[in-house]
Amino acid sequence: MPTIQDYAELVRAPAGLSVPGDVVAGAAAAGALSARTPALAGASVLLYWAGMAANDWADRELDATERPERPIPSGRIAPGHALAVAAGLTAASLAVARAAGGRRALTVAVPLAAAVWAYDVKAKNTPAGPAVMAACRGLDVLLGATGGRTARAVPAALLVAAHTYTVTALSRREVSGADPLLPVVTLAGTALVAAAAVRPGRQRGWRALVPAALAGWYAARYGAAQIRAAADPSAPVVRAAVGAGITSLPALQGALAAGAGAPAPGALVAAAMPLARRLTRKVAAT
Repeated sequence: MPTIQDYAELVRAPAGLSVPGDVVAGAAAAGALSARTPALAGASVLLYWAGMAANDWADRELDATERPERPIPSGRIAPGHALAVAAGLTAASLAVARAAGGRRALTVAVPLAAAVWAYDVKAKNTPAGPAVMAACRGLDVLLGATGGRTARAVPAALLVAAHTYTVTALSRREVSGADPLLPVVTLAGTALVAAAAVRPGRQRGWRALVPAALAGWYAARYGAAQIRAAADPSAPVVRAAVGAGITSLPALQGALAAGAGAPAPGALVAAAMPLARRLTRKVAAT
């Protein structure tokens, strides 16, 4: 019988800490931070976990060769059981989104769920893979914005999507290793994302320091991992860069929320970064 540890590995439980900040950043940008924001963040986490379970179900044959230690190829979780977990978490996510944000939230949550499943079962191993995954994260930001002026959250959604593109591009080489040019290109993208996350003039005084500090933290953590991958693009080092990209995302989300006028929620979101790093030492994020 599967254990809690098995399920945690299946859904990459610690990586779920990288998700609530999408919703918070979107809500802050749209002026929609409210009591419903945590529930929408919960719906987002459920869908993320669903996507991880669906990913392992879709990759079960490939993982039998490349990652036999994962729950399905190791025999700890049956393929049908993993698929049921993915479907159940998806349904739960949509139900929570509907309860928290009504039909307006569903107008984003349903396409988001469709994009997650499309990535896992079709797009992941195609040239469109990074773009589809980036779209998933962008839609996740917009989910948080559905209670306010959604259009105002589009810049934040694009930055989170751009970050996600770099992580996904690297993840496609975390088993085979990468060309040294790849982490150099993604590093340049990270620098542009960090710079764009800090918009001069939006905040004054100490409030202006919060987004700058958080964006710098994001760039330093993820950037350092990509520099190491550029020097040694072997599979383990690239995989570590992917993990850093996932666990450093809360700092970027926090910078976006703080830059939109919510420094306290932004700092709270960013606080998930060191926690995620510690937890991924027990359960892999990739």
